[in-house]
Amino acid sequence: MTGVESGGRRAVAVRRLLAAPTVDLAAHEATHGRLPIVTRKLIDAVAASGLRGRGGAGFPVARKLAAVAGGRRPIVVANGAEGEPDSRKDAVLLTRAPHLVLDGLVAAAAAVGSRDCRVYASEAVLEPLRRALVERRMVGYREPAIELTAAAETFLAGEKSAVVNRLSGRAALPADQVVSTSRLGVGGRPTLVHNVETLAQLALIARHGPSWFRSVGAGDEPGTMLISLSGTRIAGVFEVAAGAELPEVVAGLGGTDPARVRAVLVGGWHGTWISGSALPGAALSAQGLRHLRAAPGAGVVRVLPHGECGLGVTAEITAYLAAQSAGQCGPCRHGLPTLATRFGQLVDGVGDPAELARVARLVEGRGACHHPDGTARLVRSALEVFADEVARHRHGHCVAAAPARTGDCDE
Repeated sequence: MTGVESGGRRAVAVRRLLAAPTVDLAAHEATHGRLPIVTRKLIDAVAASGLRGRGGAGFPVARKLAAVAGGRRPIVVANGAEGEPDSRKDAVLLTRAPHLVLDGLVAAAAAVGSRDCRVYASEAVLEPLRRALVERRMVGYREPAIELTAAAETFLAGEKSAVVNRLSGRAALPADQVVSTSRLGVGGRPTLVHNVETLAQLALIARHGPSWFRSVGAGDEPGTMLISLSGTRIAGVFEVAAGAELPEVVAGLGGTDPARVRAVLVGGWHGTWISGSALPGAALSAQGLRHLRAAPGAGVVRVLPHGECGLGVTAEITAYLAAQSAGQCGPCRHGLPTLATRFGQLVDGVGDPAELARVARLVEGRGACHHPDGTARLVRSALEVFADEVARHRHGHCVAAAPARTGDCDE
């Protein structure tokens, strides 16, 4: 279920990206209107809007646009390769609002002077885009040819250098980036890679301007964002104002009492566990999570109820991340399997948290990409938030074996 199908639950939900009632072009145009003529001036409007990337890193969008603008035969890529297992927001957006994504792709191309547009996403979500492109051609849309490429079904397939490699005819594996893709990307050409949600937001800014975009959200992080909410009584993809308070999201959208939450994983499997007791005062923005050494990432919010073992969940995630590595550098080939093994030992009650923390420090900052860094971040946060569970496992006990408390998240 998506947030827009939930009957307008509370004031937390916002309707912008997912406002159109149906997926067809007529409904899209009735809701948003036609995309206006776009020039390079859009870059200034995006800068004034304060839009940051919605793919996870949160980089200022206008700076990426400006870096590619004026380059020789630039390429613009819509990245919808959603390898994060707890994330569904890109798939929902491509399925529910493909025309808004395509508008953003075309607008970005016009702003940087490109006639070469690509969409890179899972084969499962390319069909709505194929239908949308047929609709646009039938009504005479004059826009660059847009090429669709199926993404590899791996965790790292959406990493920027992996995207460039795949679109250049190589394996979808991350690579050391000595030169920025804005200068040397697909086929050796300047390449702009933006997440599909980022492009959909850009399409709205092209229509309504920066002041409209800033009318919701946090002052330093304006606009809306899509989140993938799970572990709550009501799960799904929701659109919320950037800076939405986490307890309001859990209660107002998820239908779960925040007081019954053991912990929340924010930012996905490369993200950070936050203790349930720390939820008050936590918000979905970089500033609103900084005091917890966390970040919104690509909008994953996974709630862990009381009665579910945080160590066990983290051990499963760590083992998955170790298996999903590209295997191109020492931290991935040796460090991540060691992390997974040592974390499994914690679950078995025989591991050493200090040794696990030491291994996490060793893999961090030494990989060919950020995969080891994200895995180390997850492990460190779990050691902190679930320290009591480490002690419990050492004595042969586990919260998962305890009777469920009345009012827990799965009621």
